[in-house]
Amino acid sequence: MLISIVAPCYDEEDVIESFHDRIQKVAEELLPLGHDMEFVYIDDGSRDRTLMVLERLAGLDKRVRYVSFSRNFGKEAALLAGLRHASGDCVVVMDADLQHPPELIRRMVELRAEGYDQVIARRTRTGDGVARTLTARLYYRFVNRLMDVELVDGVGDFRLMSRRVVDAVVDLTEYNRFSKGLFAWVGFPATTFDYENAAREAGRTSWSFKGLLNYGLDGLLSFNNRPLRAALYLGMGLLLCAGLYTGWIVVAALVHGVQTPGYVTIITAVTGVAGVQMIMLGVIGEYTGRIYYEVKGRPHFLVKASNVERTTDCPSDGRTKDLIP
Repeated sequence: MLISIVAPCYDEEDVIESFHDRIQKVAEELLPLGHDMEFVYIDDGSRDRTLMVLERLAGLDKRVRYVSFSRNFGKEAALLAGLRHASGDCVVVMDADLQHPPELIRRMVELRAEGYDQVIARRTRTGDGVARTLTARLYYRFVNRLMDVELVDGVGDFRLMSRRVVDAVVDLTEYNRFSKGLFAWVGFPATTFDYENAAREAGRTSWSFKGLLNYGLDGLLSFNNRPLRAALYLGMGLLLCAGLYTGWIVVAALVHGVQTPGYVTIITAVTGVAGVQMIMLGVIGEYTGRIYYEVKGRPHFLVKASNVERTTDCPSDGRTKDLIP
């Protein structure tokens, strides 16, 4: 069985060689069991020497395949590129910063032999701060009440997928991608096991608080339309409140006579309703913006360098021409 390792890279020159050495050791352990490997590295427009390191690794190891983007297109595009260029019977998606221990691949392969199409590694929150752990748990509890798929706390991209799962994910050609949700949406038999959280061995993470927040919002908006439904319910609720308030004013005028309206009441009502309107316009704008990007039909990424052959399989929407030289 051929196993493809897909590893997105962004400014990983300090760690990519260590990652590859550890992956090679795992490959040597699996080879006597009848499993071969290929290594698919996606350089997501790195600003350092990551591409040069990948080119050197490809010269030393014939199993190394790399694709380098013309600029930084984001991890979602890198994952899609890796899955498109992986030719294995199974594909393992993992980070190149060694926060996903390569030694767990053997366990994934063993569980795959039991018939699972997805073998998912779920990291524990050992070592995380109290605030980060609490925030993560609240986020997952909140989004799982709204989303059409279930997200599990600690589950990320680190997983083994069978060929039919990979093909299903690649066939989902939407531009605004949220891989965690897509992996859950396609289904197929899956199992999960826990592993200890590993520290990054070198370099600095490119994820900021703002980036994580936007990523979380992408996941929330990608798999449900409940915010739009909430806007409808909120509008109906405000209309009901306005009707009740109008009735109360009329009754008060009939009983006590006409009184001068309260300045505070008017300002509070106008400000509150305006705030709600702006929020709802923002929600509608988010969905409209996603439609805008979808109808443009732009490719998910552009490639400036690669040692793999030009992609020939083209999705039906024409987004295939990812300009692989």
